[in-house]
Amino acid sequence: MSTLKSLSARYLPFADAASDGLPMGQLLRLSLFQVSVGMASVMLLGTLNRVMIVELSVPAMIVAIMIALPVLIAPFRALLGFKSDNYRSSIGWKRVPYIWFGSLWQFGGLAVMPFALLVLGGDVYHEIPFAGEVLAALAFLMTGLGLHMTQTAGLALASDRATDETRPRVVALLYVMFLVGMGVSAVIIGGFLSNYSDLRLIRVVQGAAVIGVALNLIALWKQESVRPMTREQRDETRPLFRDAWADYAAGGKAGRLLAVVFVGTLAFNMQDVLLEPYGGEILGLSVSATTLLTALWAAGALVGFVLAGKRLAAGSNPYRLAGAGVLGGIWAFSLVIFAAPMQANGLFYAGALMIGFGSGLFAVSTLTAAMTMPAQGVAGRGLALGAWGAAQATAAGVAIALGGTLRDWVGAIASSGAWGEALNTPATGYSFVYHAEIGLLFVTLVILGPLVRTSAPFTHAGTARPLGLADFPT
Repeated sequence: MSTLKSLSARYLPFADAASDGLPMGQLLRLSLFQVSVGMASVMLLGTLNRVMIVELSVPAMIVAIMIALPVLIAPFRALLGFKSDNYRSSIGWKRVPYIWFGSLWQFGGLAVMPFALLVLGGDVYHEIPFAGEVLAALAFLMTGLGLHMTQTAGLALASDRATDETRPRVVALLYVMFLVGMGVSAVIIGGFLSNYSDLRLIRVVQGAAVIGVALNLIALWKQESVRPMTREQRDETRPLFRDAWADYAAGGKAGRLLAVVFVGTLAFNMQDVLLEPYGGEILGLSVSATTLLTALWAAGALVGFVLAGKRLAAGSNPYRLAGAGVLGGIWAFSLVIFAAPMQANGLFYAGALMIGFGSGLFAVSTLTAAMTMPAQGVAGRGLALGAWGAAQATAAGVAIALGGTLRDWVGAIASSGAWGEALNTPATGYSFVYHAEIGLLFVTLVILGPLVRTSAPFTHAGTARPLGLADFPT
């Protein structure tokens, strides 16, 4: 029996993420809030994006603005996490109220979303100028606020209940559930909307709103202990956000780490919307050939995670590993750049693989460093996780918009002949973005340098052990 237990802990995904304070049953039930968030994310980034452009004939610029609106909420995740750290109620809950009200914002945004989109698309007659744009913007903002509030407080609750040893795997499991929610929801919602009609759109989006609230209710049930508080305890002066942020940033490591996360994520993500078009337009690859890029990127990220897990278990410095991921990204974008003049598809595929490897190694290492950074004063886990999520989400949103904009702008100048015949090619716009990413990766190394010099090697709270499937986040 002991042999079977050791085998299950080593080979079954996330079997060792549970602890006495957070049994596996409660952990899996808690992870349902990530399924809800993943489902809503699919609605915003995929389903509604396509419906607005194809079925409702909304201009692509307006669609891009609407999808970008939830990113505006991302910088406030640190404030939301801080508020959940210090919330006081009669029964002593801190995280549950924020997850619940986040669920309500998410529900409200999705509930009015289809009607707002029908007004935006002109299917509903009205005489109020810009009514569709305003209503759709409010719906996207409400949904975005709900997503960020629910996810930040939910991750903080899971982190509170986990032990120091299991906390990284708990957060990894929650991230996997987020991906599962996105994948399953995309298939189901896509099937329901295969025969599009306005009525079907209303039913599907509002059905997703109801299911999201139901999943969050199931996830929250008896997850946070009830600790009754007296009126005097509730009336005590609460710490200010600026004081908590000052404690969190004390010593400079936290602020520098967030800068590393922001600039590094910006550098790795500017190519998100360009890599497949680059392969098709510049290298002449088919649709099936460019689809392979996603698999290569995922394989590279998995290799990067495996390497990070083994090195961290052996006591390596997480900041040094993050630097290795940045160097991998520099090699990757160099390969992608040289693939065009050499017409070498092999270099392009190798570059895609290396992008995944570098970004995976960088993300896992910085996340580990952020999660294990010791608390300072009144700064709690909600603030720390919110700050890391805010830096990453904001950088990712800015990177996607910036990458596409720079490619179009530089490409237009180059095609006009202003820079000479040598640069009058479609590859110039893409190449400029990839060179900019290399430059940003060098900036990331500059910011990261002091953290590598001043940080001690990372050690787990428990005994170091080999990496198993339980450690894989994706």
